[in-house]
Amino acid sequence: MKYIIAIIKPFKLDEVREALSGLGVQGLTVSEVKGFGRQKGQTEIYRGAEYAVSFLPKIKIEIAVSDDLAEKVADAIRMAANTGKIGDGKIFISELAQVVRIRTGEADDAAL
Repeated sequence: MKYIIAIIKPFKLDEVREALSGLGVQGLTVSEVKGFGRQKGQTEIYRGAEYAVSFLPKIKIEIAVSDDLAEKVADAIRMAANTGKIGDGKIFISELAQVVRIRTGEADDAAL
């Protein structure tokens, strides 16, 4: 099993969700987060004063999938979230040792 974390631009969430639904992904967790990468934030003007925004709003998506679906999920996220501009985000994929469904006690792939 794999644990996939994707950090994307907020306005790309619906496109990513639709792409994942098309692959049969049955569940995901979405969080509003802030951060920066190479873009190092941005400068904005508010009431005539210029100020630096160090942390930009992003969306964090977390998904647990079977090994055979992981690459397809990562590709779907990459294609749906891509704008071709700096700040598009990152995808992190790691091994997932165990999953347990609380309600039934099912474990691993049965719990996904």
